[in-house]
Amino acid sequence: MWGRRKADVPRKRGLGAFLDEGSDMEGKYTCSGTVMLDAKFRGELNARDTLIIGEHGVVEARVQGVKIVVLGKVNGTIVASESIELKKGARVTGDVEAPVIVMEAGAHLDGRCRTTTEELAEPQLSVVVPIKA
Repeated sequence: MWGRRKADVPRKRGLGAFLDEGSDMEGKYTCSGTVMLDAKFRGELNARDTLIIGEHGVVEARVQGVKIVVLGKVNGTIVASESIELKKGARVTGDVEAPVIVMEAGAHLDGRCRTTTEELAEPQLSVVVPIKA
C-alpha cells in the first residue's frame, strides 16, 4: 500500500530519446523506448520499441524496429516486426517490410513493399465435421 509497487503491472514507457535536427550522427545505434529522430543519421538503426523519424530527419541506414513511423527521408531498407507507417511528406528510397504497412496520401515510396506474417507453430483453427449415421 505505502510505497509498494505491484510487480505484475507493466510500466508505460515514455520518450526514451529525442535527437533534434541540429544533430548529425554516424554508426550503429540501438535504442529502447520511444525514440524521436529529427536528425541526420548514417549507418544502422535498431529500435527495440517505437522509432519516429521526424519531418526534418534524414536517414541513410538500414532501419529495424518494432514500430516505425516515418515523416522525413529514409534511404535504406526498413524492417519492422509490428508495423511501418509512412506519413504525409515521408520520402523513402528502399524496401519496406512489416506485417502492417500504412502509407498516407502524400507519402513517397521508391522501392518494394512486402507484408510479412509470422508462421504459427500450431494451427489455430480446427474444423469439426458432423458425421451422419
